Amino acid sequence: MTEPQLTTLAACTGTAMRLAKDESLKIVNIHGTQVVDCWAFNADDLEEWMSMPHTRNACRKLTPAIGESFVTTLRRSILTLDEDTSPGVHDTLIPCCDAARYKELGCEGHANCADNMAYGLKELGIDPPPPPAPLNIFMNIPVGPTGRLEIVPPVCEPGDYVVLRAEMDCIIALSACPHDIFPVNGAAATPRDVAYAVYPAWVGGAD
Repeated sequence: MTEPQLTTLAACTGTAMRLAKDESLKIVNIHGTQVVDCWAFNADDLEEWMSMPHTRNACRKLTPAIGESFVTTLRRSILTLDEDTSPGVHDTLIPCCDAARYKELGCEGHANCADNMAYGLKELGIDPPPPPAPLNIFMNIPVGPTGRLEIVPPVCEPGDYVVLRAEMDCIIALSACPHDIFPVNGAAATPRDVAYAVYPAWVGGAD
């Protein structure tokens, strides 16, 4: 079987795609420093989406491990983490960057993940809802002893990837995070390209 070709998602941009149940999405951190914001919606009902609070409640930890699922606002599995070659450090706490956040930081008109999500959904002909809290793949937000959240560079190596398998027909939106102020995207605070591929159910991400 031929492995699906990787598609580049350029730094600071977004995209969206449809995944059928049991199809998988592979997301590759080409440079090892780039965060990818990820959203998932029930393809038949956009009012049901992948929920970070519901997922934390379901797995009783900040981030699911390999073999565990992210769940929706209706507490149903929507994506399962089948593979993760990174150290497994991802974030479910921080909201996506948006125009209001960059205005706070003195950077009006800055590219942002909220707009990237909206762009991707519009390309599919979908009227985008307000962005839910995303799964921030590869983002490193350690919780300090006082409960303070830190923002530090990802701990990935170039080529690290995750594979997420759809547990229902769903719509996925991705954003190669444009943040270039704090070390969200590496110590150099430089957004970079990532890559992704969709695997049919009969291929699987490991092949």
